[in-house]
Amino acid sequence: MSAVLEARLGQMSLAELRQALRHGVLAIQTGQLWTRWRCQFPDVADALYRLYAEHPCAIAPPFSDFHCGLESPQNLRRWWHPQVHFLSDGQKPFEPLPREQAAAMLEWGWNWVVAGSSHQWLTLHAASLERNGQVVVLPAPPGSGKSTLCALLALRGWRLLSDELTLIDPDTLAAQALARPISLKNESIDIIRAFAPDVIWGPLHPNTAKGRVQHLKPPVESVRRMLETGQPRWIVFPRFVAGAEPLLQPRSRVTTFNHFAENAFNYSVLGELGFRTVAGVVEQSDCYDFSYSRLDDALEVFDWLADGGQARDGD
Repeated sequence: MSAVLEARLGQMSLAELRQALRHGVLAIQTGQLWTRWRCQFPDVADALYRLYAEHPCAIAPPFSDFHCGLESPQNLRRWWHPQVHFLSDGQKPFEPLPREQAAAMLEWGWNWVVAGSSHQWLTLHAASLERNGQVVVLPAPPGSGKSTLCALLALRGWRLLSDELTLIDPDTLAAQALARPISLKNESIDIIRAFAPDVIWGPLHPNTAKGRVQHLKPPVESVRRMLETGQPRWIVFPRFVAGAEPLLQPRSRVTTFNHFAENAFNYSVLGELGFRTVAGVVEQSDCYDFSYSRLDDALEVFDWLADGGQARDGD
């Protein structure tokens, strides 16, 4: 297939998308990164068509940052309990997953590729969103309600930078955007469905190692502005607590530094540069722990922050 640039993926027909994936010539832009894909599975093409319709794409571009794919094992597993492999540069970095989880594996493998190779940035396991040029970073362990809070804010006026990977430029401390789908699990799926019934979802994966998993399409405006950066202004460690009243508590920069560094995939790889980057972001940010149970309360607190509210603890 000859090289043809597309304004955005949704301008292709689904048949054209499936053909481009089969031939391994489809590249999708997320932020500053281009990823080229090869995949024979129609359901994965359908998921990409739903979730990435607004993203820029290219057919057979001369360069892509990553070359990835999905394929069936070349053994009896193709027919008996079918499985799927994730490929990065022709290598298989993971054990295969059940075939029905292929679309989810694409997202998880994509995260792994970006986190493991993007050393031009400090790469954090954290969500991040921007409003009025200022960014809130949400580092948190699984089960903390981070992605639920991220989806909530993205659907109510905050620009989604990323749900899973926050990329910080060591020179400017600016947070980059990826604007990829938001991964939600278990009860979080039901919460966001009830909160925003008209949003677009990818396929539901009911039996993963993480339970039920489903990806939420990023807001159109977040995708169209994904080359815009923002300056970190708040670092908030969220925690969902059933029945709890909203509580925003300042935390020390020393404790924040340690936990922030622990959430960086490449902190040790960057060495002194990683230390300076974490220190710079923490120094310019207000740092908090935030517990909540009701979405409306969380929205009120974050709107208050965006409007200039602060409760700094003096380090």
